[in-house]
Amino acid sequence: MYGWIWRHLPGNGLVRALISLVLVVAAVYVLFQYVFPWAEPLLPFNDVTVDNQ
Repeated sequence: MYGWIWRHLPGNGLVRALISLVLVVAAVYVLFQYVFPWAEPLLPFNDVTVDNQ
């Protein structure tokens, strides 16, 4: 998959690396801004099993 993406990016190696970096940063941004906040109420992070005694 990564090879396919790399072959389809325009430019030489440096330009491809910069475009890849921008794509990774955009994917991380979308995950933190939209996907993780949406999924957080659905995940059992606040279900603790330790009693406070």
